[in-house]
Amino acid sequence: MTFAVSPYRPRFTGGHTQTLYAWARRRRFRSLPPPAERYFDAAADARVLAHCHWHVRPQDHPALILLHGLEGSSQAHYMCGVADKAWAAGWNVVRLNQRNCGGTERLSRGLYHSGLTHDPLFVLRELVERDGIQSIAVAGYSLGGNLALKLAGELSDAAPAALNAVCAVSPTLDLAGCVRALERRANVVYQWNFVRNLKARMRRKAAAFPAAYSLEPLRRVRTVRQFDEVYTAPHHGFRDADDYYHRASALRVIDRVRVPTLVLTAEDDPFVPVAAFRDPPVTRNPFITVVVTPHGGHCAYLERAGRDYDGYWAEREIVRFANAHARSDIRADLAGTRADLKVGPYTRGNGVDVGADL
Repeated sequence: MTFAVSPYRPRFTGGHTQTLYAWARRRRFRSLPPPAERYFDAAADARVLAHCHWHVRPQDHPALILLHGLEGSSQAHYMCGVADKAWAAGWNVVRLNQRNCGGTERLSRGLYHSGLTHDPLFVLRELVERDGIQSIAVAGYSLGGNLALKLAGELSDAAPAALNAVCAVSPTLDLAGCVRALERRANVVYQWNFVRNLKARMRRKAAAFPAAYSLEPLRRVRTVRQFDEVYTAPHHGFRDADDYYHRASALRVIDRVRVPTLVLTAEDDPFVPVAAFRDPPVTRNPFITVVVTPHGGHCAYLERAGRDYDGYWAEREIVRFANAHARSDIRADLAGTRADLKVGPYTRGNGVDVGADL
């Protein structure tokens, strides 16, 4: 199916302005019903928490699995923003926390990483086998976008029939390139924020599993690369940070994607270089629609809000794309299949303040 994205008219130009404004702005979603907590036992020593929004007969609706970015959670503003729009369009929504995220450090012995596709795949299969969901889309932001794309590439022709669409916004497609960009002087605030959160999480992790994690190396960690060298890579069996970045990057398997896929990224994203999105494995794959906009920042994409539109363009496009590729017998019943999908204004929220997750 041919899909054309809606025109994007940025409210602000400048990647830092878009990124920081979207990061700091608080949002409320009163039309989104309170979530149900659900735990998925993804492995013998790993339980992950999802915040789910179910319609009365879930099996009669498609489901959208949402994946957050580095040190984010199911409460990230974009997770709730997409959920709000998807729910209004007739979708069940599963806002999934990565291992240890969202206050779940005690639920899993291990750590998460940027290429750990095992957990979203486990969730996807359980939704099909246990819940009877017949049409599923997966959407991710930043690290979650890399996960979504890597999952589709790893599954390739063996993707479950229920997986009908994949979306990625500002995905860290080439992890090595993203880490190099993060180390630029202009990006010091982002590096500081990520490292601050990573170190705080490791302290909570060591408190939960004192015999498994030493905090002694943490004092020397000043960058994301150093954290990955000391903790992420050795914990997951990678040779070093560079080996981890290579093996966990979706770019390595994106040529094998065989599910309709939408990728949104911006020329002015502060730390996701655009070059990888112009590589032949991406541009020559007929299953992938890549949209590179001049502006948009990282996980932002803000337009001016209208009476029936909150101005979060990428969130709207995710739902439009998912609607377009839902199973035909289900798609006919969805509320938001029209191309000009518009849902509740910004001021309509569920009273939960969210934000401050990149």
